[in-house]
Amino acid sequence: MKPAKAKMPRKPVIKKGSQSNLKDPVGVYCRVRPLSFPDQECCVEVVNSTTVQLHTPEGYRLNRNGDYKETQYSFKRVFGIHTTQKELFDVVASPLVDDLIHGKNGLLFTYGVTGSGKTHTMTGSPGYGGLLPRCLNMIFNSIGSFQAKRYVFKSNDRNSMEIQCEVDALLERQKREAMPVPKTPSNKRQADPEFADMINVQEFCKAEEIDEDSVYGVFVSYIEIYNNYIYDLLEEVQLDPIKPKWNGCSTPMRNAESVLPQSKILREDKNHNMYVAGCTEVEVKSTEEAFEVFWRGQKKRRIANTHLNRESSRSHSVFSIKLVQAPLDADGDNVLQEKEQITISQLSLVDLAGSERTNRTKAEGNRLREAGNINQSLMTLRTCMEVLRENQTYGTNKMVPYRDSKLTHLFKNYFDGEGKVRMIVCVNPKAEDYEESLQVMRFAEVTQEVEVARPVDKAICGLTPGRRYRNLPRGGPVGDEPLVTEVILQSFPPLPPSKLLDINDEETLPKLIEALEKRHHLRQLMTEELNKQCMNFKALLKEFDSSLLNKENYIQEKLNEKEKLISGQKSEIERLEKKNKTLEYKVEVLEKTTTIYEEDKRNLQQELESQNQKLQRQYSDKRRLEARLQGMVTETSMKWQKECERRVAATQLEMQNKLWVKDEKLKQLKAIVTEPKPEKPERPSRERDREKILPRSVSPSPVPGDVYKTRGGGQSVQFTDIETLKQESPTGRKRRSSTIAPAQPDGTESEWTDVETRCSVAVEMRAGSQLGPGYQHHAQPKRKKP
Repeated sequence: MKPAKAKMPRKPVIKKGSQSNLKDPVGVYCRVRPLSFPDQECCVEVVNSTTVQLHTPEGYRLNRNGDYKETQYSFKRVFGIHTTQKELFDVVASPLVDDLIHGKNGLLFTYGVTGSGKTHTMTGSPGYGGLLPRCLNMIFNSIGSFQAKRYVFKSNDRNSMEIQCEVDALLERQKREAMPVPKTPSNKRQADPEFADMINVQEFCKAEEIDEDSVYGVFVSYIEIYNNYIYDLLEEVQLDPIKPKWNGCSTPMRNAESVLPQSKILREDKNHNMYVAGCTEVEVKSTEEAFEVFWRGQKKRRIANTHLNRESSRSHSVFSIKLVQAPLDADGDNVLQEKEQITISQLSLVDLAGSERTNRTKAEGNRLREAGNINQSLMTLRTCMEVLRENQTYGTNKMVPYRDSKLTHLFKNYFDGEGKVRMIVCVNPKAEDYEESLQVMRFAEVTQEVEVARPVDKAICGLTPGRRYRNLPRGGPVGDEPLVTEVILQSFPPLPPSKLLDINDEETLPKLIEALEKRHHLRQLMTEELNKQCMNFKALLKEFDSSLLNKENYIQEKLNEKEKLISGQKSEIERLEKKNKTLEYKVEVLEKTTTIYEEDKRNLQQELESQNQKLQRQYSDKRRLEARLQGMVTETSMKWQKECERRVAATQLEMQNKLWVKDEKLKQLKAIVTEPKPEKPERPSRERDREKILPRSVSPSPVPGDVYKTRGGGQSVQFTDIETLKQESPTGRKRRSSTIAPAQPDGTESEWTDVETRCSVAVEMRAGSQLGPGYQHHAQPKRKKP
């Protein structure tokens, strides 16, 4: 396989303009099915092509106290009981298929109560093919001649596609054909009689404006959502022959077809689109093959017999058609081997399970659980629609609960603007379904108000259109052209009959000769014309050869110029590469230097932080020490202040006592000086001396409680107490304190003045003379008589 000669240009960037801001409402259509029996009471009436009206049944009117209420609901289009599948497809599904072929996504789902005709609308019945087979038929009618060979496109597990070259695709085809049960080619496949009438569509439908310069591939998948779990209906369950399968009753299963497949999980791809991880995708080449795959999965879908429906769907089914498109290369021969140029579009056809009430279906056990999960998922879908409408109407930003159900989580991207969304509301007009039909109508009314962003058109390929038919002969295949000799013979005049009927016939031969001469003449004219044409053709060939030679020379010159330019560009590229390497080396050196500097900077910052912390600690220690010293100084100051006050008080007390003593002595001296002398003193006895001494003392006796202090010479000094000192006048204390010397630091007193000494001596001598020889100075010891 030779690679493509021309490289695909880059995709042009699509600027988000006004088209990305456009929104379209969800297309909601209504289809009313016929009544099962003609005599049944009807509660739904088709008013016109866009309106239906609900009548309250007779029984409900009695329960509502005779109130008669009629409600009308509008839709984009209403299909009555006589609507054919073709009419429904042309209006609802055909635009989605056309968008699919042009690279846009689409979602179509049927909604309604159980037994309202959802499965019939989607799948159809024998002789009345539904939307699904008609969509497949339109797809293959449009791209039938432009399909790629099998296995050129290959799906992976990341919701994307890969392109294989023709050689790899051929090897894979041979490998698949070598398997024990080879598949019949799609063009020779015979439809299964079981569903042959469903896909036998008489009407031919085809999309317009198909890109003929691209190749297409169709992949289908089929899943179901059962009890909020996703199962792959196309998955082949591998059974272990040794280890038996067990059912819910703890007994081994005998029928291998009843083994449930493993549930799948939802994932998000690189484009934020949700997909089922590990889901089987089958490449199909025809409507018969695609519908056979669908029918194989349909047999595995869970259905059950309920009180309201003999074949009631117990799960939501999703049949996805994925269309892969890739452009041809510049020569139009092979597929362009660039993954970025692949365009993938998907159409999801959803058959929702019908909402039901357990009091009507009489469901029990598993049927009751299934009904609860079905109603819960449908309620989540309704809640998502209501939140979307509220956000768009009132400008709020509430979170849409997509993740509450696998159904809404799977199709989240469609409501976020990844494709068109259309819903067909199927209604059963019988009176027993009035309440359920009323809820369905209300949900449809809410859904119509939800707007979905319009998908953006895909980027246009930059290659020249018409590449597919460029290398084919202009006149078509060579085998279909008539021979030149036949054309020349047909241009000659016909020969007359040359049969001689009589020997005397003279007309036949002359006519034959005349005709031959005309043919000969015509031959000569044609030969001359041919020679002229040959000469003209030779001249044209010469001109063409000369022009071709000139073109070759011109092309050669251009090639030489291009080669020179390329060589110059190569040298420039080499120079830039060298410069780039030098700059890279410099950048590397600078990065290393920057790394070293940054390391030094970090170290210095760490050191600075440590120094700052150390200084902070020292400063805090200094503050604590200052506070401690301040406290100690304050405490010491207060202590010494108290000590000084105490000492001052003691000194003052001592001085006051001394002043008192001096006052006493002065009083005694004054008394001695002022008293007159007796003429002859007598020597009284001791008792008489005592009696005489006491009245001569003017000073009062010391108060009890006085304090005495001994001098260094053995003398005793009498101090008065503090209360006596307080009673004295300030002038007396001042006068007395001026005559007393302060105490010395060693505890001894200063020498008295001469006046004081003489006065004291005189007092003692006077006392001694009055008392007699028996009295001695108190400072001298008393002598004993011999």
